[in-house]
Amino acid sequence: MKGMILAAGEGRRLRPLTDHVPKPMLPVAGRPLLEHTITYLRDCGVTDLAVNLYHLPQVVIDYFGDGSRWGVSLHYSVEEHLLGSAGGVKRLQSFFDDTFIVFYGDLLTWADLRPMIELHRRTGVLATMGLYHVPDPWNRGIVQLDEANNVVRFVEKPPRDQVFSNLANAGIYVLEPEVLNRIPAEQVYDFGHDVFPGLLADGIQVAGYVIEDFLIDIGLPEKYEEANRIMLRVG
Repeated sequence: MKGMILAAGEGRRLRPLTDHVPKPMLPVAGRPLLEHTITYLRDCGVTDLAVNLYHLPQVVIDYFGDGSRWGVSLHYSVEEHLLGSAGGVKRLQSFFDDTFIVFYGDLLTWADLRPMIELHRRTGVLATMGLYHVPDPWNRGIVQLDEANNVVRFVEKPPRDQVFSNLANAGIYVLEPEVLNRIPAEQVYDFGHDVFPGLLADGIQVAGYVIEDFLIDIGLPEKYEEANRIMLRVG
């Protein structure tokens, strides 16, 4: 199965750690974050991987090469300017010819993605969004599900007095290639702000899959420290 790891972010919130090290190469329990992501996706059956890069891209390319050492095939897309989460995937549209995974590169999880992929295929939807429970939904894109686990409402970072759920966008999607036809080429475009609201506005079914296992976004210094503590503890 093919997948896309979104790894082009500059990691501004993690400066000065990311001044001279690209965020995907920050060490977590002694290994680069991106190495954890690649081996995790491989173990979930996603072995043909594209990675978009922007900040210090050659550091990543020199370390991972073609990915064969980790049992995967890696393809790189170096962006001259940041295209957003969806714009970066659109750039590689010709690569995605079947159901594929999008995985945000600042995540750590050990959830098995295979049930999510099975749900997506069983329901026949164009998009399935991974979700998780959060204590601070006003800082996230939050979702309301119906009884059949379809997304009926999605709002990106609502004001605190308008929070309606603690289920947040996890940054893990299972998508059909047709979704990419809705994304303009070489423009800044975002899944949370643009793609999913557009699908729902057009009455296109989006499934939600709640991830109950460990999942953490390392984008903030305190979360990066927490991830290291957890990963060192579990080995």
